[in-house]
Formats: sequence, C-alpha cells, structure tokens
Amino acid sequence: MKRFSLVAILALGVAMAGCGSNAPRKETGQGGAGGHGPGTADQPGGVDDGSHPGGRGEVTEGTGSKGGFKTIYFDFDKYNLREDARTTLNANADLMRKSPDMHIVIEGHCDERGTDEYNLALGEKRARSAKEYLEKLGIDSSRIDVISYGEERPIATGHDEESWQRNRRGEFMPK
Repeated sequence: MKRFSLVAILALGVAMAGCGSNAPRKETGQGGAGGHGPGTADQPGGVDDGSHPGGRGEVTEGTGSKGGFKTIYFDFDKYNLREDARTTLNANADLMRKSPDMHIVIEGHCDERGTDEYNLALGEKRARSAKEYLEKLGIDSSRIDVISYGEERPIATGHDEESWQRNRRGEFMPK
C-alpha cells in the first residue's frame, strides 16, 4: 500500500510540474467554427497596411500581400473567415475586377504551434476559404491559385500571442 501511495504521489508531482510550462500550445483541432476577433486597422486581425510592428518579435522583411492587395487574418486553429477578413476580401475582389487579366496566388500561413503536417493542411484550408469567398463574389476560379506555407514563412518571429496572430494569415500575390 505504501508503494502504491508513493508511486501515485510521484506521478502527481510529475503531472503538476508540466502544468506551469511556458511552452507554446499546439495549434491542433478541427478548425472551421466560431471565432470572430475584434481587430482594427492598426492591430492584428484588421487590415494589414504594413505599419504595425508584428509583436515583440522581429518582423521578417519581404513578406505580405503585394499589388494593393491586403492580408487577411484568422483566429487560432480556424480557417473560417472573420468579418474583418470578408471586408478585406471584398476590397481585394474589387482590385481583381479592375484588372480582369490578373491572376493571383493566395498563400495560407499558420503560427508556429502544431505539427508541420497539420499546419500545412490548415494553411491550405485558410487559402481555400478565401478563394471560395472570392468565387462567390464573382471572381473566376481559374484566376486564383492556392498554396500553403504552414508555419514556414512567419512574418513575426516572436513567441507570444501578438506574433502568433500576425502569422495566422492569408496573403495575396499577383502572378
């Protein structure tokens, strides 16, 4: 009986030691439901005008949507479009209507949490949800390609929620 109690106490101690970890959480789960964040034009979740610093981490140069297109952002472990993303996609669709020969690539990105495989799949779902919305707005699907970079191309290199929010994005690149 004493041996059982000692084993139980040791197991409890090991389990409790892991609870206070500051390690990043994994971005896992089903995704796709709920989650509308507030977001404004000058904070993550809003329209990316390139002026906000991207969290406490370093901002990677050379990333971001091009050609007047704006970046959209996603909630943790989600690929559904938030209201601010729909507003941005409406503006991006207007740009495409003004240039009927333009083709784009929508890049899906994730934060660093989660496995490489999971984040590649989630990034693709994010890019595809943006493509489907543009198609509903009348943009021909043949003008839009999608690619997922998962967590491989972060725009903010910090390991905090603000940086992670900046990295959960969809970028639009003219081709």
